[in-house]
Amino acid sequence: MNPQQQLEQVVVTAEQMRQIEARIFAAGMPVAALMEKAAGLAASRIQQLYPLSQVSRVGILIGPGHNGGDALVVARELHLAGYQVSLYRPFPKLKDLTAQHAQYAENLGIPSYNDLQSLQQCELIIDGLFGFGLERSLSGEIAQAIHQLNQWSQPVVSIDIPSGLHTDTGEVLGTAVRATHTLCLGLWKRGFFQDAALEYLGKAERIDFGVPPKEAWAILSQSEPIRQINLSSAKQYLPVPRPPVTHKYKQGHLLVICGSRRYAGGAILTGLGARASGVGMLSIAVPESLKPLLVTHLPDALIIDCPETETGAIAQLPPIASDFSKYQVIACGPGLTQQAQSIVQAVLKAECPLVLDADGLNNLVQLGTMASLSLRKAPTVLTPHLGEFKRLFPDIDRPDRDRIQAVQKAAAQSGAIILLKGARTAIAHPQGSVWLVPTSTPALARGGSGDVLTGLIGGLLAQSATSDGSLEALVATAAWWHAQAGILAAQERTELGVDAFTLSQYLLPFLSNAIEKT
Repeated sequence: MNPQQQLEQVVVTAEQMRQIEARIFAAGMPVAALMEKAAGLAASRIQQLYPLSQVSRVGILIGPGHNGGDALVVARELHLAGYQVSLYRPFPKLKDLTAQHAQYAENLGIPSYNDLQSLQQCELIIDGLFGFGLERSLSGEIAQAIHQLNQWSQPVVSIDIPSGLHTDTGEVLGTAVRATHTLCLGLWKRGFFQDAALEYLGKAERIDFGVPPKEAWAILSQSEPIRQINLSSAKQYLPVPRPPVTHKYKQGHLLVICGSRRYAGGAILTGLGARASGVGMLSIAVPESLKPLLVTHLPDALIIDCPETETGAIAQLPPIASDFSKYQVIACGPGLTQQAQSIVQAVLKAECPLVLDADGLNNLVQLGTMASLSLRKAPTVLTPHLGEFKRLFPDIDRPDRDRIQAVQKAAAQSGAIILLKGARTAIAHPQGSVWLVPTSTPALARGGSGDVLTGLIGGLLAQSATSDGSLEALVATAAWWHAQAGILAAQERTELGVDAFTLSQYLLPFLSNAIEKT
């Protein structure tokens, strides 16, 4: 992957973007030239999305800063292309460069108004009020105008980021434009990967105006990177193609410890996720009463029957399951019940990588042994949803406000790799690096889909000989694969038709299609 392609993956803060632009300007690029290039590309993309044959009347919202300048360049280009352009200009005072473009628009005869209502007959609205870096809450006339705009039915294209969203956290600053489409200029901003922002972003895409990799990496190399996982990066960690000469013991041995009489499905679904990973050997430890059921669904796995409690949970691990030296990875938790502290205590002593999910996490909280995770010699992976995350890390305030920062803090505190589930799943390494899963589907909001992910993560880790420093990339690859399978299933079956079992059956079809395309 070349340096320019790598920039497609990176995600920056507002401050990092400011510093990168400052280096570009210091290297000799005039501000006006960069604005012309970025906004010109945005104008071309808007014409592709909304050609003149379909849309003729365009209303453009002009802010006081350079985002307003970008919008005025777009206004000029659309006007010259034959669109009927009208401007909403609520700010009498503009930055110098923006004011120059405003004067040019006036000379071209583009009408401008200080009330939004004058744009109501437009068929398309372009939002250029505020770009990246906004931190103050919107109020007064501007807030009222945005609220009014959000009541209209016209499509809205936001330039760089919807006005009113915090660039880093995705938080709504009083109110925010609900865009149909957002054109992110330069590099991806953190707010695009925060769950709080998703209902405002619409369909987001990046406008690459040619950020010089040298200037970008001069800033980005100063801290641990935040990156998106995509097909290009995932291919480095997927266990295909296999060596021409191999055998099952070289493809990893995963031990799954999960399930109970009440939650038998958790064991099945975790096993199905693990099987889809292609792991060479799969052992599943379950209460003895579940063994016939597991053998039926997973005949290729070694089903280990464990003594069980009166309530049908695993009472203890038999020697074949408690000799952890036989396994490359252990995945523990789904369906285990919250009375399995002894099981969790046992697996924490294992000298191989450990994946804890669901009741594995619940028992970890009850044991009060979070601090001991950093003492483990082998890596630990925790995969909480937001509620579990809050129980595991009660001192991290409002993790839903900035999921990226929260997952970084949690990884640093625990010494574990943390996967925080959500519409935009985030995976952090204790050293600070973060992977983000850029797309997903609400079809995955079904009981059991996380169990499938647990098995998939365990299976990929078991097959890898990668060092600890890249384990979070493997975890991110599993989360990305899981999300992409959900997207494919939803496309074929609708979002309501993707139960966890169905999801598990789409893991390999997605991978097959993805490999074929590349």
